[in-house]
Amino acid sequence: MVDGGSNIVEADWESVSSILQVGGTIIGSARCKAFRTREGRLKAACNLVQRGITNLCVIGGDGSLTGANIFRKEWSGLLEELAQHGEIDKEQVQKHAYLNVVGMVGSIDNDFCGTDMTIGTDSALHRIIEVVDAIMTTAQSHQRTFVLEVMGRHCGYLALVSALACGADWVFLPESPPEEGWQENMCIKLSENRARKKRLNIIIVAEGAIDTQNKPITSEQIKELVVTQLGYDTRVTILGHVQRGGTPSAFDRILASRMGVEAVVALLQATPETPACVVSLSGNQAVRLPLVECVQMTQDVQKAMDERRFKDAVRLRGRSFETNLNTYKRLAIKLPDDQIVKSNCNVAVINVGAPAAGMNAAVRSAVRVGIADGHKMLAIYDGFEGFAKGQVKEIGWGDVGGWTGQGGSILGTKRTLPGKFLEDIAQQMRTHSINALLIIGGFEAYLGLLELSAARDKYEEFCVPMVMVPATVSNNVPGSDFSIGADTALNTITDTCDRIKQSASGTKRRVFIIETMGGYCGYLANMGALAAGADAAYIFEEPFDIRDLQSNVEHLTEKMKTTIQRGLVLRNESCSENYTTDFIYQLYSEEGKGVFDCRKNVLGHMQQGGAPSPFDRNFGTKISARAMQWISMKLKESPGKGKRFVTDDSICVLGISKRNLFFQPVTELKKETDFEHRIPKEQWWLKLRPLMKILAKYEASYEVSDSGQLEHVHHRGHEEPAAI
Repeated sequence: MVDGGSNIVEADWESVSSILQVGGTIIGSARCKAFRTREGRLKAACNLVQRGITNLCVIGGDGSLTGANIFRKEWSGLLEELAQHGEIDKEQVQKHAYLNVVGMVGSIDNDFCGTDMTIGTDSALHRIIEVVDAIMTTAQSHQRTFVLEVMGRHCGYLALVSALACGADWVFLPESPPEEGWQENMCIKLSENRARKKRLNIIIVAEGAIDTQNKPITSEQIKELVVTQLGYDTRVTILGHVQRGGTPSAFDRILASRMGVEAVVALLQATPETPACVVSLSGNQAVRLPLVECVQMTQDVQKAMDERRFKDAVRLRGRSFETNLNTYKRLAIKLPDDQIVKSNCNVAVINVGAPAAGMNAAVRSAVRVGIADGHKMLAIYDGFEGFAKGQVKEIGWGDVGGWTGQGGSILGTKRTLPGKFLEDIAQQMRTHSINALLIIGGFEAYLGLLELSAARDKYEEFCVPMVMVPATVSNNVPGSDFSIGADTALNTITDTCDRIKQSASGTKRRVFIIETMGGYCGYLANMGALAAGADAAYIFEEPFDIRDLQSNVEHLTEKMKTTIQRGLVLRNESCSENYTTDFIYQLYSEEGKGVFDCRKNVLGHMQQGGAPSPFDRNFGTKISARAMQWISMKLKESPGKGKRFVTDDSICVLGISKRNLFFQPVTELKKETDFEHRIPKEQWWLKLRPLMKILAKYEASYEVSDSGQLEHVHHRGHEEPAAI
């Protein structure tokens, strides 16, 4: 912007095609010293005015956004100065009198206040978790201790979430330094874990880690400590710039696409009076916040850290950071048995439905939170079928070590519903005197919960608190915007689409038809299409006919005349009885003759497998911990064995809706469910349908953020914020 010239060019449709899957930034980025001076900003203003630009969308961290805000404040002064020097005329000054600025936060550290997630954070976590998973196998073979240093000079988000996602033994953060005497505590913790037959120790250090005196704690220091105190074979791995690289994850692509649209709309709606705003994510909702407030709050965190007010620093980072930290502490450090107050309650955990990546992280988290709350934790193997057969065993703190990174379901899971085994299940609940039940699973788990709820009149054993945590790749459970496992499946789809697109780069003019899973729910097809940059996505929720297929083919034929000579079409497995994947493939092949050729690909069960993504590990861990807290709270309300739970609010589904976490009684969710097609009647992601169409160059109207109004950073209702 300061140099001008060929650095400012008009972007057209084709110039940004095929960049969705590329990491980094195509238009380049720089830390610009010149822009920090008024002379630099004068030049930048001159270059913009000469091209008639008065709307600026800034994608960067707090430095870039602070700079943009200064630039906006000075704008009229800069123009006057340029006019005095005769570089622009009076008419230009009037015509470009004000500058609109909208910010999007792109920063892998997630260090900007006001948004739950910054663009790039999820991808950085993917890189870290890939390394951790790889290191874990070598560390286990050699009984080693690994000290892993991740980025985050001022913010410990990456270190904290990766520690949560891999069950690290210890984590060092700038916002929450370890208490005095941590050296000894850490060594005790490591040796205890070794004594429990744990073959590896992992310690994660943020590069900006400090002690309570604000002195740096380095990874080398930690290694020295472990070697001299414990004599363990210890290695240091510094991840460095690997974390910034690689292809963006599905979550980041969808987040950035949503934010980009929101930013443009905010610019179009801006008036001279509108303050500069930042488009950010709250729970699952796009919101607009005043730039000044966000920057101020971000600076307040640093100030609190400099003044050693660490509790304030954690609080100012926001609910999501605080929840992560508290959850990590509960799951990583076990109190000695004699210090845990026993509740004399037995709580059982069961997996129901098809396997979903992240289920094991959820089970681990539930077991450990339950034990910390003083309950005896029971694991039920092989779903309701195993429950009826009495496959119930006590499960301890150490039994779930290392579960977070495992895909599938270690407890085993089946799609069988409890209906035909009610008698046997009630018997098992009596035998093992189960006081509460946590169900982790998909639509079958939801149906199972309804059956148990209906059977309460007949079997008093079911009159205990029961809560379900949604876990299914299809993301079709009523009462929640997200399910554990869907993010991992989306990443699989996105990776495959990237590879398929690449396979076409040599052969010109090819269209791929790809079939995704999801039953009747189009979530994977729709979101996969958005993340992979597809031309169309056929889903059950939006009926289509032969005319739609025809217009899609014509659209692709037109596209083949440009420089982008390939197409991608996603189809949900049950979107239509007659327009099968084969039918669509044959139709496209016939209609495209001489213009493009076709290939088809059915992704199948690979979408259910694989190691869970960082999002699913973290989401599974947190939502399951929250479900256990709810169970403990319910059990505390009714001391003594006699009380029966008969009210609807004692049998719930826990989910995220827009910005909040809700425990919704399963009976209330009945009216929101289309049972025939196993989907909720209303699904939030359908609002993103038009966005995919616009990005594929179709005419479509897109309704933006629910309010479109500027909000304030501190605005928090009395609901429970969903911290993703």
